[in-house]
Amino acid sequence: MRTYTIAELAREFDITARAIRFYEDQGLLRPSREGVGGRNRVYTARDRTHLKLTLRGKRLGLTLSEIKSIVDMYESPKDTAAQMNRFLGVLAHQRETLERQREDIDMALAEIAAHEEECRRMLAEQTANA
Repeated sequence: MRTYTIAELAREFDITARAIRFYEDQGLLRPSREGVGGRNRVYTARDRTHLKLTLRGKRLGLTLSEIKSIVDMYESPKDTAAQMNRFLGVLAHQRETLERQREDIDMALAEIAAHEEECRRMLAEQTANA
């Protein structure tokens, strides 16, 4: 079975070894230990998949607890109704959050545009009066 070092995973996913250790501390990864005193972490294909799911969840803006819930689903029998419903709930919640953020961004951009227009108008008046 293929295994990975922390450096290999960090390089593959373009993250730091520290980030991988953090995810390990959060219970998202469970590498085995080898070498003198168990200093070397050895990651399995399953750990790699967990890391991939974790990073995908981060890109979606999910919290670590939501990501952990999804990773834990990966451990249970696949395609169960409860699993799918829980995942749909997480996705619906994140969709609502992102849509609220989009509304906030649109309002902020409209305010910026209004301020820019007002500044341009005032500059044009100053130039005309000079």
